[in-house]
Amino acid sequence: MDIKALAEKYESYIIDRRRFYHTCPEPSCEEKETRAKIHKDLEALGITEITDMKDCYGLTAMIRGGKPGKTVALRADIDGLSVPEATGLPFASQNPGFMHACGHDNHIAMLLGAAQILNDVKDELCGNVKLIFQPAEEIALGALNMMKEHVMDDVDAIYGAHIWGNFDAPLMDASEGNRMACCHKFTINVEGMSSHASAPNLGVDAIAVSAAIINNLQQVVSRMNDPLNPLVLTIGTIQGGHRWNVTPGHVTMEGTVRTFLSGTAVEDTMRKIVATTAETFGATATLDDYIYMTLPVINDPKLSSIAQGAITKLYGDASLAHLPTMMGSEDFSWFAEREGGNIPYVYAFIGSRNVEKGITYTNHHEKYDVDESVLQRGAAVMAQFAADYLADAAM
Repeated sequence: MDIKALAEKYESYIIDRRRFYHTCPEPSCEEKETRAKIHKDLEALGITEITDMKDCYGLTAMIRGGKPGKTVALRADIDGLSVPEATGLPFASQNPGFMHACGHDNHIAMLLGAAQILNDVKDELCGNVKLIFQPAEEIALGALNMMKEHVMDDVDAIYGAHIWGNFDAPLMDASEGNRMACCHKFTINVEGMSSHASAPNLGVDAIAVSAAIINNLQQVVSRMNDPLNPLVLTIGTIQGGHRWNVTPGHVTMEGTVRTFLSGTAVEDTMRKIVATTAETFGATATLDDYIYMTLPVINDPKLSSIAQGAITKLYGDASLAHLPTMMGSEDFSWFAEREGGNIPYVYAFIGSRNVEKGITYTNHHEKYDVDESVLQRGAAVMAQFAADYLADAAM
């Protein structure tokens, strides 16, 4: 099967689909029309084994191979962002206040392209390919919602990819090991006692206590964590006080933890520091609503090797690069968390920056755009990975 040639054949289709979906972004959990259009696109490709999720706007589709074997999944996320578009593109968003600023329009198009390629060669596949179009990635709910409907029960491995604005086109990365950190969200409530600002000794200043808590929490990162384990702890909001000349009696802070560590060690340590620091100053404080929003993305070595092989097979060694590990997060790895045993996965990155073409803005920017020449490559690698994984599994 000549997947590279098929990708080149369908390049105009892939770009057309990218531009179409770019015009009509929908926010997380509201992707009703996006799903309906993807459903129709799949049917137009001759793919009819399609399942719409009942409790979210995701859908799956199956391409049955001509030979028996395992099932590999390919995933794309489909939601947009609440970012007013400022690209000036002729196919800019027609939904005011919303934009595909993270590149999910490209992910949809590449998966549709891979679907067309794989459907053409399905008789040669040693197993099946499951297409997963996932909603609500931006708020880390989509993968979990789809898992509740058992989308991975019949899957043996999964591939995902993200187009990336500060990574040069047409480079691709499928490195093994740590790729993206988990995302934990938390709230801290501090209870002191109000007093007149001229007599702080008559109260307990919740803002002063909060400042001490913030400083002490950084000891978790700098002195209590193994420096070889990446860890970020950030307080993003702090709200307290009602008047300039009154010491506040209550403060609420929100923040996030990013790490590759598993377990509850960071949360447990934070709880102790929050409570004991407040007690030292005569206040009380609690760590509330500690939410494990995403898991870290840690690529399986064998699947990374298959993905890297697919990239170099199609486009040569010069097309393969290493994008440094990042502390940003993705909900993709929830697809691995299946009862009865985790599912191996690989998550790749596709460069979209092209300085010569003036394409330099990063994901989530109101002027984010991509070098569209990489889209057929992304589709080809997706399809090649699926074919190679199934062939390897059948050996």
